[in-house]
Amino acid sequence: MITAVIVDDEPDCAETLQLLLDACCPEVNIVAICPSGAAALAQIPALNPQLVFLDIEMPFMNGFQLLSQLPAVNFDLIFTTSYDQYAIKAIRYSAMDYLLKPIDREELKAAVQKSLDRRNPPLPQQLEILLQRLHQPVSSKIAIPTMDGLQMVAVASVIHCASDSNYTIFHLKGGQKITASRTLKDIAEMLEGQNFVRVHQSALVNLEEINKYVKGEGGYLIMSDGSTVDVARSRKETLLKRLQPRRS
Repeated sequence: MITAVIVDDEPDCAETLQLLLDACCPEVNIVAICPSGAAALAQIPALNPQLVFLDIEMPFMNGFQLLSQLPAVNFDLIFTTSYDQYAIKAIRYSAMDYLLKPIDREELKAAVQKSLDRRNPPLPQQLEILLQRLHQPVSSKIAIPTMDGLQMVAVASVIHCASDSNYTIFHLKGGQKITASRTLKDIAEMLEGQNFVRVHQSALVNLEEINKYVKGEGGYLIMSDGSTVDVARSRKETLLKRLQPRRS
């Protein structure tokens, strides 16, 4: 059994989430429902929950502002939100969990199970990356989920990423490789807005690390570490447009 707090300014949403948890996640004990960020700021430190379901869009103090004002984030987090592309990108970038409203029963069960397996609050670096990403569109680090936890990596150190079934291999400067427990599609979404382009179904490259493009049906790239990456014919035009210098 784990203790949890729901933070949501919409009573119907909070009640629905509580009913879903009672029905399909009996291991979660809801100890409070906070109708505002201010209420949560007052109650969470006193209640010391193990898990918080945190709504993002709230008046006066949203979920992210609440996190930045809490004296400590010593609980696991599952964000709840209506579709907010900007916020979701920031959450993905920090490798944290979220649920879209209206909350799906199976997705809720999966998120709670992940929290039970994890049994840890987010790392300080994850929160730093999350809040940094919210305040500026381009962040210097990304949280990479691995089989044994999370690895914080400088985005500029990534040369290219290669798909390996349901995993992704990060090829970094200095010859280091990291296996992420996410698909390449997930990684591409996390890095959207950075200087990366999908050049093949199985490859995502850092444009700053391309040394040469070699022509062909699709062609291929020679990267800064000497590795080669094939370019799919269907993605060639997009790549070449991204490689062309911008005109003033």
